[in-house]
Amino acid sequence: MPTVSEVHGFLESIAPQGMKMESDNVGFLVGQKDAQVSKILVSLDITSDVVSEALDIGAGLIVAHHPLFFSLKSITDMDTNGKKIVRLLSSGISAICMHTNLDAARGGVNDALAVVVGIADDECEAELLSEDGRHSSGEAFSYGRVGYLKNAYSMPEYLEMLKKALNTNGLRYHDAGREVYKVAVVGGSGGDRFEFVVKNDCDTFVTADIKYHTFLEAKELGINLIDGDHFCTENVVVKVLADKLQKEFPNTEVQVSERHVQTAKFY
Repeated sequence: MPTVSEVHGFLESIAPQGMKMESDNVGFLVGQKDAQVSKILVSLDITSDVVSEALDIGAGLIVAHHPLFFSLKSITDMDTNGKKIVRLLSSGISAICMHTNLDAARGGVNDALAVVVGIADDECEAELLSEDGRHSSGEAFSYGRVGYLKNAYSMPEYLEMLKKALNTNGLRYHDAGREVYKVAVVGGSGGDRFEFVVKNDCDTFVTADIKYHTFLEAKELGINLIDGDHFCTENVVVKVLADKLQKEFPNTEVQVSERHVQTAKFY
């Protein structure tokens, strides 16, 4: 069985911390580095339900996308985050979080999203949306992807396909009256990348947490804009990450969370 430190080392090799945004907090965040891991639970977030799930299935490690915390002044059971950390530590469960580094990494969030929206597959990777940095090898990385669909869609056709592909219970969108063919994606909150969508002459942008002014700008510029929900545009990586872990550590059971689902509902 691997140790927590060995699992962290593998995750660092596929999504180096040097690719994270400056303010981010990623890596081995909670637990004991030498603890042996017989079962791993993979989830987008470490919620109270996910901690309970880990306890119920006997997982000694949770690997998540979103950091459990960014900065802490105290860890007590007097707030929701503190309660989770106390439960983890008292139960001997460790936590590793790979956030914006996993967004940028090849095979990470945005590559998984690119496959789901139809601009990439096993034989063809999507292009980088922008150059957001370079890691130690000198290779550029980006927090977004861009590519072409195999066939153009009308916006209603694409929305129907995308809703099913993302497994979301709703989509917010602006239909610019253009066919969907050249698509940019940013998993999670990507409204601040809109300028790169424009620079790449995309007809459609798929992301989440889109603000009002970005919808207005999309209308002015004639760009289709789709908000696929933060959870749904990033949760696509969870199964991918679980498969990578299972392949690397065949003697450790890796399970995808069944309790963490899309929180936002549409009436």
